[in-house]
Parts: sequence; structure tokens; C-alpha cells
Amino acid sequence: MRPAVPLTALVLAATMWGLAWLPLRALHGIGMAGLPLAFVAFGTAGACLLPLLLRQRVQWRGDGRWLLAIALLGGWANLAYTTAMIHGEIVRVMVLFYLLPAWGVIGGRLFLGEHIDAARSACVIAALSGAALILGAQALLTLRVHWTDLLAISCGLAFTGNNLVFRARQRAPVASKSAAMLLGTAALAALPLLTQAPSTIPSSAPAMAGAAGYGLWVLLATIGMQFGVTHMAAGRASILIILELLVAVLSAVLLGVDELSGREFTGVVLVLLAAIVEARRAT
Repeated sequence: MRPAVPLTALVLAATMWGLAWLPLRALHGIGMAGLPLAFVAFGTAGACLLPLLLRQRVQWRGDGRWLLAIALLGGWANLAYTTAMIHGEIVRVMVLFYLLPAWGVIGGRLFLGEHIDAARSACVIAALSGAALILGAQALLTLRVHWTDLLAISCGLAFTGNNLVFRARQRAPVASKSAAMLLGTAALAALPLLTQAPSTIPSSAPAMAGAAGYGLWVLLATIGMQFGVTHMAAGRASILIILELLVAVLSAVLLGVDELSGREFTGVVLVLLAAIVEARRAT
């Protein structure tokens, strides 16, 4: 296989994730609320991988409880990300989500016994300092953090847990784990929908078709990401994945959706540097 193939797949997948806020905001603009959108979109993506999940059941048999953990952790991460992207500020959501290096280092130490050296400690400090700058001193001192910020942070924490389980259960096929994560998102979105009156759930054909189309967007981005990560050196792949953060921030600022103050810009740079340094350690 030519090296350009996985490289192209990973770059396109990271770009698609970075631009995911565009279809999400567009669908919300035509009346598609976050929960129905997540249910239809991730249900569509998960249904496409369901045959693989069933076909590979012999390979993941005995790991069912770990697939359930992936469904819950990855499902919450996707659901929180979708909701925060619709209602929150794109830059804040993405930067707070990209505290992944900090959570990954801490989680790796607590659950996998990984060593934390001076460089990794510096990454954690830089990432958390960047988040503090993004949130602002007043919000931190008064504990008045916006609910979408909390969603973004919880998304990063859940995704870190999801990744830890992914790494710990190498025997289970990647496709099965990805299917569990997508179907878990749809299931978590469905639970609160069961308590809502049918009249409150959008059912227009354009909205439903758009949500299903976004599900295919998610599926392609997921496949591209997994394909690229599988066929590239880990360090190089980790660096390229950070393109997602850059694309999201730049697109939101250039399209006039968000603005960055000097303090927020410094926070973005600190989180980005922490992500790059931690990613380079994967080589």
C-alpha cells in the first residue's frame, strides 16, 4: 500500500471531524434537536457496522462487558460532543475536549501503570493551564462554568476512558469496538427521548434525512480515522489527528462564528502544544 493512502485518509477524517460543527449547526437550524439528531445519526452509522459486530462475535466473545464499557463511555463522549457543538462556542468546546493529553496521562498512570516523567507532567500542566485561560479566572473562582463547557470536559474524560479500554482490550476487533461506541451513542440518546411527547420530536423528512446523512459523515470519518491510525506510525498519526482541533478553531474564527481574545488564544496555543508534545512521544 502506498504511504499516501493512509495519510490522505487520516487527514480527510481529521478534517471531517473538525468541520462536524457545520452540519450539526445546520441541522439544528432546521429544527433538529440534539438528542433526536444523535439518535438518528449514530444509529445510522452503528447500523452500518452492526453486521461486522455480529460476524466478529467469536473474536470478541468474553469481552462483552468491555464492549459495554466502550458503548457507555464512547456513547457519552459522542453525545456530549454533539450537544456541546450545537449549543456551545466551537473554540471553547474543542479546546476543552482536547484536554485529552492531560486526562490520558493521568488515566494511563492510574489504570495502566504508565510512567509519568517530567515531560509528561509539563504536558498536563500546559493543557490544564490552557483550559484555565479559556474558561477565565472569574468563571473558575465563582464556579460559574457554562454547562456546555462541562459537557466538553466530560466528553474529553469519557473519550479518554474509551481510549483506555480500546488499548487494554487489544483482542477485540477495532470494527466491533467502533460499532459498540456508535450504537452506544444512539442508545444513550434514545433513553431520554422515551420520556418526551412524540410531538416534541422533529419528524420532517429533510431533518431526518439530514441527520441520517450526518450519520454517514460520522461513519466515513470514523473509518478513515481507524484506517489511517492502523496503517501509520503511531506518533505521526497522533500528530495528524490534532488537525481536527486546528480545523475546528480556524473554521469557526474565519467564518465569524467565534472570536478569540488574547487570553483565549494563549490558552489554545498551550493546549495545542501539550497535544503535539504528547503525540510525538508515541513514536
